[in-house]
Amino acid sequence: MDFKGKLKNKWDQGKFVCVGLDKGDFEFDKGIIDQTADLVCAYKLQSAFYELEGVKGWKDLKASVDYIKQNHPDLPIILDAKRGDIGNSNEAYVKAIFDELGFDAVTVHPYLGKESLQPFLDRTDKGVIVLVRTSNPGAGEFQDLVTDDKPLYQVVAEHVKNWGENVGVVVGATYPEELKIVRDIVGDMPILIPGVGAQGGDISSLKNGLNSEGTGIIVSSSRAIIFADNPREATLKLHQQIQEALK
Repeated sequence: MDFKGKLKNKWDQGKFVCVGLDKGDFEFDKGIIDQTADLVCAYKLQSAFYELEGVKGWKDLKASVDYIKQNHPDLPIILDAKRGDIGNSNEAYVKAIFDELGFDAVTVHPYLGKESLQPFLDRTDKGVIVLVRTSNPGAGEFQDLVTDDKPLYQVVAEHVKNWGENVGVVVGATYPEELKIVRDIVGDMPILIPGVGAQGGDISSLKNGLNSEGTGIIVSSSRAIIFADNPREATLKLHQQIQEALK
């Protein structure tokens, strides 16, 4: 099953939580996965925390992906790497991320344009999740710059919506009004929504991101779950809060 098929299957079960694995350690990841796999729609592994650990980190990254694939093959796995370079470099990233590591999807940035991302877009069985409106406080420095009489993030969304069936976008929960605007622009494509939990994103506004089928959102929480006293309870609580918010 491809990335979008796996996602749809989980959405149809009413699952929208994506647990972000931000520790960079396989044994830690294994414990989180064992506690939460039945509650989530996806896992998102943050490349930086594995890279920080050097060779061991890369081995643990691969081990965590393999563990999910072996034990929960129906769950999509996203690499949060925010890749984006010239075409031949992206060809190498594609082989590394999808073929060597085995991820189902990756986050990318659009600054170099569609042409540079074509190696990712050509992998139609995989997910390509493009940064549009990020969750950080300084996002507006560039993303709010006005071009064509609208903020740049909206122009990016208008371009990205035509980039292919395997494309999704990133919009932070910390910007609920922008989430609604982007949803209106991109139609039914998946939206990865970071920023709930430790970053203080508004769960009640997640409804702004729903597609025409009442699904379409991947709600990512990392620190608030993986470093909780009881990660399963934290995941279940977020799942229930999302269910309530989407009514």
